[in-house]
Amino acid sequence: MVKRLMSVLLILVVVSSSFGKPEKNGSAKKENKFPQTLSRGWGDELNWTQTYEEALFRAKSSNKPLMVIHHLEDCPHSQAMKQIFANNKEIQKMAGEDFILLNLVFETSDKHLAPDGQYVPRFIFVDPSLTVRADITGRYGNRLYAYEPADIDLLLSNMKKAKKLLKTEL
Repeated sequence: MVKRLMSVLLILVVVSSSFGKPEKNGSAKKENKFPQTLSRGWGDELNWTQTYEEALFRAKSSNKPLMVIHHLEDCPHSQAMKQIFANNKEIQKMAGEDFILLNLVFETSDKHLAPDGQYVPRFIFVDPSLTVRADITGRYGNRLYAYEPADIDLLLSNMKKAKKLLKTEL
């Protein structure tokens, strides 16, 4: 009886240990996935807000403009813009010092954040009075708030404009 019990136990140990062994043929490659930060690659050193409501509250209480970036993780245009944005030192410095930041991979219920449609990448500026700045746009007539990597200087100029309007209007 003891021998049978020991042999069953030995078989269970051998079978269960084989489940824990990695495959040697490389078919099950393990990807290193790091926890996603709120920056989503747009600037890891910047302080990003988690929700639109939190961003509005922080913009109003700090008297700083809010910059909302709408993008998709699998969109090549969003990825290209993200690279340019994250690697531009002047934009990163200004964004960190003078803006409340939010990047969204989903649409909000606020229709003011999609005044001319839902496309990506889209940059919307909201002033501390919680007014969407419809006058700060990109260069495209059919997608007013879209920017492409070649438009990085225009985005920087519009960030400066959002700061300047803030000081002169409020």
